[in-house]
Amino acid sequence: MYARLREYLDSIYRRDPAARSALEILTTYPGVHALAIHRVAHWLWGVGLKWPARFLSHVGRFLTGIEIHPAARIGRHLFIDHGMGVVIGETAEIGDDCTLYHGVTLGGTTWRKEKRHPTLGNNVVVGAGAKIIGPVTVGDNARIGSNSVVTKDVPADATVVGIPARVVSIGGEPRQTERDRLAQRMGFDAYGQPSHVADPIAHAINAILDHLHLIDHKLRVLSEAFEKQGINVNFDLPKLEVSNLEEGDERSPAGSEKPGSNS
Repeated sequence: MYARLREYLDSIYRRDPAARSALEILTTYPGVHALAIHRVAHWLWGVGLKWPARFLSHVGRFLTGIEIHPAARIGRHLFIDHGMGVVIGETAEIGDDCTLYHGVTLGGTTWRKEKRHPTLGNNVVVGAGAKIIGPVTVGDNARIGSNSVVTKDVPADATVVGIPARVVSIGGEPRQTERDRLAQRMGFDAYGQPSHVADPIAHAINAILDHLHLIDHKLRVLSEAFEKQGINVNFDLPKLEVSNLEEGDERSPAGSEKPGSNS
């Protein structure tokens, strides 16, 4: 038992540079307390003592601000850093060496008594405020960005960000989407914003780029059909010229007048 405790403390040292001693971790880390209480509550749940398990879980929530259902299955070396506001649902499953930050929710999407909470693989890191909803699977070594909302499976070694979350890299390599490729062809920098920024204007422009990608694809299909009939169609997407679109430019198109101007 001492060896396993020492192993668990070492895993926290590796993930928290603020940890200075075993005494500090054992006495001042709410994530450690919540996990210890859950281990007992989970055992009580497993032997059929449902109400004592729920009551103990409730006490743990009161003391730590971390709510873990006693039926949730948690692997070795889970580290809940800071912890306030973390919620782990009844059918959630967490693998070994995972890290959750404050405000994380592993929630469900149905009221039916079935598998309705996420499954996390090994060595998964979930950033502060992230929400993983439904019976989705998060692969080993995945990274969930802060405040992301995950509603679909996440592949192993992937990093996902945004609302809804999307893959931005796998194994450390950035993932270029069709939207990004189209933006590059048009000489446009995808609004110059990180893809995870919840900006309504950026969202609108990204939606337009997605629509243009669909039109681009359909025109290619039509072009191939024409060429099969011996009709040559020039399908080169012209470059979008943005050099003259200067901020504050109020010039009117040639041959027209500004509204309200006098001749």
